[in-house]
Amino acid sequence: MSRYGPCGVLLVFFLFVCPEAQAGQALPAQPSSPPQAIEKSEALTLPAAVEMALQNNPRVKAVLSGREMMDAQVREARSGWLPLLQFSETFTRSNNPVFVFGSLLEQSRFGPQNFAIDSLNNPDPLSNFRTAVNLKWAIFDQMESSARVAQARIGQDQADHQKEMVRQQIRFEVLRAYFGVLLAQQRTEVTEEAVKMAESDRSRIDDLFRSGRVVQSDLLSAEVQLAEFRQQQVQASGDLVTAHAFLNTVLGTPIQTIQSVTGQLIDKQFSPAETDELIRQALQSRPDYARAGSAVRSSEEGVRGARGNYLPRVDVFSSYGISGRDLASGSSDYAVGAGLTFNLFDLGRGARLDKARAAQSTATAEQEHLANQIRLEVIQAYQDYVSAKERMKVADRTVSQAQEALRIVQDRYKEGLTTITEVLRTETAYLRSRLNLICARYDHYIGYARVLMATGKLTDVAPFDS
Repeated sequence: MSRYGPCGVLLVFFLFVCPEAQAGQALPAQPSSPPQAIEKSEALTLPAAVEMALQNNPRVKAVLSGREMMDAQVREARSGWLPLLQFSETFTRSNNPVFVFGSLLEQSRFGPQNFAIDSLNNPDPLSNFRTAVNLKWAIFDQMESSARVAQARIGQDQADHQKEMVRQQIRFEVLRAYFGVLLAQQRTEVTEEAVKMAESDRSRIDDLFRSGRVVQSDLLSAEVQLAEFRQQQVQASGDLVTAHAFLNTVLGTPIQTIQSVTGQLIDKQFSPAETDELIRQALQSRPDYARAGSAVRSSEEGVRGARGNYLPRVDVFSSYGISGRDLASGSSDYAVGAGLTFNLFDLGRGARLDKARAAQSTATAEQEHLANQIRLEVIQAYQDYVSAKERMKVADRTVSQAQEALRIVQDRYKEGLTTITEVLRTETAYLRSRLNLICARYDHYIGYARVLMATGKLTDVAPFDS
């Protein structure tokens, strides 16, 4: 990116690149009217804008849903510690000898006649209704449930970190959009003043030309200057409409709402710490870094759960049932028991453990990579802020110098001591210096906001609220 920042690049483009300005084509005196707005809001303060965005922005709603998912996942994981109670109702009709023999016993209808060889080998079909209530409870499930619960709880922490990260990102977007509207408003005001100045110059030079005191080229040069300033006025008006649309998008309001954003981009003092301290704060406060740490802990729980496959499993169970020839009759029975299962040979558990360990190594490496990225982001944000601050100081001095130079050149032109080219060049320099100052102030504000976000400290907008 250019060292002049996005504002400076845009300004240079307006002043020197636009083909209409180079060709000297005159444009309408008034800027084109913006699209018709749906509504006009009341005065919008910066804290109110942030609160509105945090309530309406879809990204906040998405992370809230993510937290609800994690809460549900915790409840689901905890269910592994609780018994499972099942109810079943089955109907079977068969002439299978074993089935018939067993069902008669279940129904308490087995009698001496059922010992007949022909009856045992070739029984008549029998219907059996079986109503049962079964209870299963894993007393020890090889640490599977405890690992899942621990991972689900860590998932809750990750969802909270994600929520805070999104909230800080939205605050940053609101700052960009809110001050972007102020920037566009001030650019519009400056270009309007430049158009009025150019119109006054043209009118004065036209009078001088009619009286024969200047040549026609002076008048034509003044008209070219006026056309160029009008072009910038039109562009500034369009940028203002776009800035409002961007702000509405961030706030979650109708796109064509004209927000009443009041205030000015003024000189403001910020006091960020040095880079070493900022890096320390970032590694301590950044929600995404904390989220990466949670991912490492979750992978550790995954390793612990995989190791549990080498342990035995203990289950208890009970069953109560009623068997009968129909739903209205039958004989009841029950069963209780416990079981221990130990996998003597299972190739899959070794693979699962290796997989969990690999996931742990990946999570650790990603956390280290993120730490390096955070250090770089902090240094970049701090240097961009320092650059914007210095450019603002230079731009502030340049405005005063350009204003004084314009006064001197205009006085000299009135006395016939300089050319119209020198006057127009000085007017352009004055306009450019004013626009540069506005852009530098905007970059100064946003640069400090980026420093706060890079360190995870953009928790409110109080430092920017004038």
